[in-house]
Amino acid sequence: MNEWLIAIAASILSILWVELIRDIYHLLAHLWPPLYRLHVWHHRVFRRDLTPVSEEIYRQAHWYNDVPEALVMLSFSLLPGLLAWIWAFPHGELVWLGTVYTVGFLLSAIARGSGLAYADELTDLTHRPGPFAEIPAHWLVNRTYHWRHHFDDQQAYYCGTFTFVDQIMGTALSLKGKRIAVTGASGTMGRALLTHLKAKGAKVIALTSRPEAVMLDGETTPLKTLTWQVGEESALAEELEKIDILILNHGVNVHGDCQENAIAQSYEINTFSSWRLLELFLKTVRTNDHIATKEVWVNTSEAEVNPAFSPLYELSKRTLGDLITLRRLDAPCIIRKVILGPFKSNLNPIGIMSADWVARQVIKQAQRDTRNIIVTINPITYLAFPLKEFFVSSYFKLFTQRRGNS
Repeated sequence: MNEWLIAIAASILSILWVELIRDIYHLLAHLWPPLYRLHVWHHRVFRRDLTPVSEEIYRQAHWYNDVPEALVMLSFSLLPGLLAWIWAFPHGELVWLGTVYTVGFLLSAIARGSGLAYADELTDLTHRPGPFAEIPAHWLVNRTYHWRHHFDDQQAYYCGTFTFVDQIMGTALSLKGKRIAVTGASGTMGRALLTHLKAKGAKVIALTSRPEAVMLDGETTPLKTLTWQVGEESALAEELEKIDILILNHGVNVHGDCQENAIAQSYEINTFSSWRLLELFLKTVRTNDHIATKEVWVNTSEAEVNPAFSPLYELSKRTLGDLITLRRLDAPCIIRKVILGPFKSNLNPIGIMSADWVARQVIKQAQRDTRNIIVTINPITYLAFPLKEFFVSSYFKLFTQRRGNS
């Protein structure tokens, strides 16, 4: 039994091996001119709605790109099988599964290149035209994920089937040229996020309740700054139409205060203001382009699962966190949670982590397509939060009527 389990595991690894080869080939095709001259045919094929420019170019692209790619995959797929044969690996015939899998890719590419009827519909699933039915997938490449490689940034989103290479390389989300708005922009974390997002090539916009324009350290020109007030979120509706990524980062901490006005303030700022902005932004997601590229990042804090020694901060942030988990069930675009531990700021002068370091980690994890971004010194959070999120999300799925359902 153990030998069979090991052989089955090895056969699965042989498939992952050839997918790794394919992604490396794709990466090299964008870096090495001789390969790019072949690969560029693939990028000449499709319009933004994924309809082919012409049937002739579509077929040629498979002969110039897909068939050579599959042949390279096939060559490397032989390695695990040969090693299993040399080492007399028990049930080593299963290790040839990667080769069989790759032959399927090669035959599919030849069929598409030959113009065989229905070959494209049956085998070219990530390039099918039509409205996107789902947001970019996390582990498996879907149409929405792959669309971004063609029309968002050709220097990212390299993976063909599994996304793990992009996640490792930090190419699972491109920030270059993205219009990113950050609330709480005058605060310590807001400024740190704006600084590092701008360094990544993003076009950043500061959202603040203060009247002064936000100026980053070392800059001579202030950022584009939009002033807004809690309760007046609808005034930002027109600006949100132009935003690619909205980062909800504002908040308040009344510490030990539990008076009536402190309760109202905590929930209004930490929970309902962010919720209203979230819903305003999600209403701007209408097209395939929006579904593929728009995102919301919500700073809910590790107070979702750990004490913050400020009861109202914990209660209001937990409420926001649960609302975000609920909204993720049918959100039209990616929503990321940002779960941060104690960093030094005006709200928390005794914080342990540097806001600058935390901001860099948040962005790094986002580029690896982490949907729940955790940055903290508390190891309990890394265990408690995923468990909490899994069970709460599962509960909501069981007992929630999705939007659009009767």
